[in-house]
This record gives sequence, C-alpha cells and structure tokens, in this order.
Amino acid sequence: MGRRRAGSGGPAQTRTGGGRPLLAEQRVGRCPGSCPSRRLPAARMKLIVPKQHSFPWFGMDIGGTLVKLVYFEPKDITAEEEQEEVENLKSIRKYLTSNTAYGKTGIRDVHLELKNLTMCGRKGNLHFIRFPSCAMHRFIQMGSEKNFSSLHTTLCATGGGAYKFEEDFRTMADLQLYKLDELDCLIQGLLYVDSVGFNGQPECYYFENPTDPEQCQKKPYCLDNPYPMLLVNIGSGVSILAVYSKDNYKRVTGSSLGGGTFLGLCCLLTGCETFEEALEMAAKGDSTNVDKLVKDIYGGDYERFGLQGSAVASSFGHMMSKEKRDSISKEDLARATLVTITNNIGSIARMCALNENIDKVVFVGNFLRINMISMKVLAYAMDYWSKGQLKALFLEHEGYFGAVGALLEMLKMTDDQ
Repeated sequence: MGRRRAGSGGPAQTRTGGGRPLLAEQRVGRCPGSCPSRRLPAARMKLIVPKQHSFPWFGMDIGGTLVKLVYFEPKDITAEEEQEEVENLKSIRKYLTSNTAYGKTGIRDVHLELKNLTMCGRKGNLHFIRFPSCAMHRFIQMGSEKNFSSLHTTLCATGGGAYKFEEDFRTMADLQLYKLDELDCLIQGLLYVDSVGFNGQPECYYFENPTDPEQCQKKPYCLDNPYPMLLVNIGSGVSILAVYSKDNYKRVTGSSLGGGTFLGLCCLLTGCETFEEALEMAAKGDSTNVDKLVKDIYGGDYERFGLQGSAVASSFGHMMSKEKRDSISKEDLARATLVTITNNIGSIARMCALNENIDKVVFVGNFLRINMISMKVLAYAMDYWSKGQLKALFLEHEGYFGAVGALLEMLKMTDDQ
C-alpha cells in the first residue's frame, strides 16, 4: 500500500489502496426511511470469491481501552460439513453464539447482530463482541484452551494492541498476529457495513432539528454517496480523516482528549469505575453548575458575535469559586466532563470540515456507545455553529468497523494464498 504526503511539511498522510476489492458480496436493497426511491450501489462492495475459506472467521480491533471482535457464524452448514467439523470448531461456535456475556467483562452486543448476511458465498450471522483490553490475557488463554491454533495459525488484528500483545499470542496460544493498519480497516469496515445495511434498515442516521430539544429526533440517512466525508473516530483518543474514496484518504489531525480522557477524569472526580457508570452519572447531572456560561459573564446573549447566553464560555469555570465547589454534585462533574470533551471534539471537527470544504461529518467510535448526550451535543454544535451547513452523521455499529475491516482483510488474505 503506497503512501504520499498530502502537503509539504504537514503531518497528514494519504493512503491509496490500488483499488483492491473488498471481501463480501453486497446485498442490494432499497434504503428505507429518508430516501425510499434510492438503491444502495451494487458496484460499491461486490466480490466474487472462487474458493472456500476455512472456519472460524474472526476480525479483531485491539484498542487502548476496548477489544472489539467480530465473528461470522455460518448458517448454511451442510450435513457433510457438520459431520466433518472438528470438535473444537463446534465448541468455539457454540460458546460464542450461545452466550451474551463471557466471564465478568465480555459482552456480545446482540442488538447489533447482522442477520442473513452473505460473505464469500456463505450465509450466516455476524456477531459483535467487546471486552476491556485489560482482559486480553484471559482471552488469549481461552484461545489456547480451545486449541484455536489447530484451526488457524494466524489471526488478523488491527489497533495498537496488535503490536502490544503480539508476543503474548505467540507464546501463550501459538498464534501469529497479522497486523493491519487501523485506519484502513476502519474505512473499509465502515463502507462494507453501510453497504449491507442494518437488517433491512440504514446503518447511518442523523438528528433532525438538533437545535430544538423538544423537536430533536433520530432519522435514517442514506450514505449512498459518501464522498467526500470527514470521519471522526472517537476512541481513547481522536483521529480525524478526510475520506475521498474507499482507497484515498488522509489523516487531517487528531486529539489526545477523547473517550479515555472522559472516563479517566470521571474516575478521578467522581470515584466511578466504568464507562457505563460515568454516563449514568452524567445523565443525572447539570453541567451549568460547573461551567461558566456566556450569560454568567455578559448577563445574557453576546449579540455582537452571535453567542447565545447558554453557550459555554469557560469549561469548569465555576470551580474557581469555593462556594460553587461546595454546592455541586458528582453527577454535575460527570456531566461537565462529558460536555467539555464533546465540545472540544466538535470544535476541532468543525474547523477541519471547513478547512477541507467537506459538509458531511461522520462520527464513529466506542465513545458514542450508549452516549446519546454526546451525539446530540455534536449534532447541535455542527448545525448551530455552521448555520446549518454541516450535518453530523452517526452509525449504529459505531465502534466495530475496525474489526470488520480486519475480518474482510483476513478473507482476502486467505483467498490470495
């Protein structure tokens, strides 16, 4: 895969993939909801694969906070295949598909399962599983106990953990990791999942009337003409990409202030332990008890520059006052932390979109999982500060696209061999 500088002296990189094919047949159908007359483009994700790939089919994205795993469960197994199927392959399939939780921390997101999917000529369901990166050694040990290396000698993985845990996979489970670029996998996985849709519904959505809390509603969006798009991936940190085609993109910038920052600060400020707990606290809090607003400084709107009185002038600005510090709750602190991180991401994304002259801003990443507060804040910020010129878009499988891209690459690698 070639690389070229996007501009002299700049940090951005552009990647070109030489038009290599993606690795699953697209189910073409009408896109319901906002554009019933359109069809998903058949040419976008079509592949004909001439030979069978051995099961099981996995893709992994090993992030700094979470590990994302996708597993393709074949549903068209013939009687002959079932008879020849080795015991540990049956054991793995049964373990993954008959449970929704694995140990204390592993979760299968059943609501995200893609059903009746055709990949490489096989029909089945695609399962989405996540667990904390700190539990990786238990996962590797499980792979060793189930003798996974007798089925595959190599796993396709992306994310920083593919480097961090490479030696552990080799020594503990006799498995090699085929390391893949995480941004390549992110884009290819996103385009694939969007092309097949979400069980008959669009993968992509937006918020209508984002500046009106009473009228704000989630609406489906057809991403059948995605380019150019600004792709904002919010995980532990943030990466922002300008995507011009499936093989041509550049990393515009990033930020160290992401989901990991939100959770880390919440743990310090509130004593919470998990992302879910932090969001639950934030939902009950009031950030205006912590943040100093425009109206706290000007007594109302700052009309000369179009600043509403409700806009944040200084995040955590009230915390300079002992009286204010004594009156706030942990829930207020959690909400203010969430709003601060989200507003910062939205501000950077908006400036990048303007600089790149892109009007579609797609937000993905596990920071957005069960995080309606941040999604609505981002939708509001994009719409309000751009005077309606920028649209914030979101995707149902927000944090799993890297793992899907790794799965697609695994199938391609097997086919090439």
